[in-house]
Amino acid sequence: GGLPESKRASEMSQLLGVHVSPSQVVQGHSPFRKLVNRFGNELVVAAGKGEPAAVMSNYGFKNVISLDEYASYFDNIDPLAPYKKWMTGQDSHEETRSKANVQSDRVHAAFVVSDPVDWSRDIQVLCDILRTGGLPGKQIGPQPHLYFANDDLDYQTAFPTERLGMGAFRIALESIFNRIHDNPLEYTSFGKPNPFVFKNAEDVLKEITHSHSNSGSHDFKTLYMVGDNPKIDIRGARQAGNPWFSILTRTGVFKGKDNHAEFPADLVVDTVEEAVDFILTRESTNQS
Repeated sequence: GGLPESKRASEMSQLLGVHVSPSQVVQGHSPFRKLVNRFGNELVVAAGKGEPAAVMSNYGFKNVISLDEYASYFDNIDPLAPYKKWMTGQDSHEETRSKANVQSDRVHAAFVVSDPVDWSRDIQVLCDILRTGGLPGKQIGPQPHLYFANDDLDYQTAFPTERLGMGAFRIALESIFNRIHDNPLEYTSFGKPNPFVFKNAEDVLKEITHSHSNSGSHDFKTLYMVGDNPKIDIRGARQAGNPWFSILTRTGVFKGKDNHAEFPADLVVDTVEEAVDFILTRESTNQS
């Protein structure tokens, strides 16, 4: 996540050697586009690595600002900023807005688009936004809406053990917010295993199928979920039910010899390549 679907499609096209259209790419934050009718003209803040504001702008949000830039308009909002050596010497954000306008304009929603980089600052600033009705430094007010692209507690990288993900950031933010505010944090997570994610993916596939055919609506006999996290990927596919077929790979979080006990997949393989080979063989057999 953190990049527009167009950039991700370009990356995948180069990697796979085939053309991948942006419409074929579904990322954790892709469902945010469905909220543009609600917040398209309102001031919203986008947090996370990469280009979170560009992502939201591509979805049609006309008044979106990254949390990085938003924080830069408030003097001393991050008391630890002078001690963050990675920030020293970096060019400041280009001032595209009036400081006074930003400080007086109410934030209506905050979107955590991708994994945040600076947890201490982001938690501080989000708490400021969420406690004050979207006006940091002002009086306590109704909480603006808060959305997370996923709720993954951890994920696999090149490091031997899992790294903390957006779900861990959400837990940290929620724990702190609930200690300093009278009302508990309210939020919505769009990521797996939320069945909405699988329904959204199915809708996208139907749109693609319809664009290449004049046969009208299309019902899929089987849709395949290939993932390495039983608690997120496989659990989500199982909850979504028909027509989803789950394939668990030993390429990341899951490394077990046998199927996962709590969230067993329909099939367990060692690699993604094995999963693709299985799908192609199975579908070829079904069509013959």
